[in-house]
Amino acid sequence: MQLTRLLVPTFVQTLKNLSAWLDKAAAFQHEKGANPDALMTLRLAPDMFPLAAQVRFVCFQAQEPVYRLRGEDLPQTVLRVRKEGAHSNEAPGTFADAQACIADAIALLSNLTSDALDAGTGEPIALDLPNGIVFDMTGEQYARDWSLPQFYFHAMTAYAILRNHGVPLGKPDYVAHMFSYIRPGTLPQSG
Repeated sequence: MQLTRLLVPTFVQTLKNLSAWLDKAAAFQHEKGANPDALMTLRLAPDMFPLAAQVRFVCFQAQEPVYRLRGEDLPQTVLRVRKEGAHSNEAPGTFADAQACIADAIALLSNLTSDALDAGTGEPIALDLPNGIVFDMTGEQYARDWSLPQFYFHAMTAYAILRNHGVPLGKPDYVAHMFSYIRPGTLPQSG
């Protein structure tokens, strides 16, 4: 399995979608005469992290495999993203902070070589969680069973928070990257 070809485009396209959702949310708030930053504290359920955390966790989950699959320690910049997410109840940050975090993740991924993560496919990975749990997996198992599901969980939760609080998002916003695959002449015409 070529993990770079699987993970990098997947992460980049969803991060770009997330950035567009935030832009749409900011415009929605401005139309109402409200501050977009107020959305950063919203959540789906009382025991869930707010939007600010979801965005940071999406960015962390996109960056973590870059280092784990190359057998490198996570740099402080990436660990800080996770820590800021975990502490977003106290310091949610702004929409500008969220967009900067997304841009940093996209920049890291965009600068990788076409096979940067592939050597880690069969390598052992010990995933130490902050709560003390340790998972032992291969790189392929880590990508399939941890990295992608965690990334999508937080992306979908961010989408759901925005949608739940009135931001006019729909399926086309979630899969905006699919429009590049539309066969010419097959897009229904509104009329």
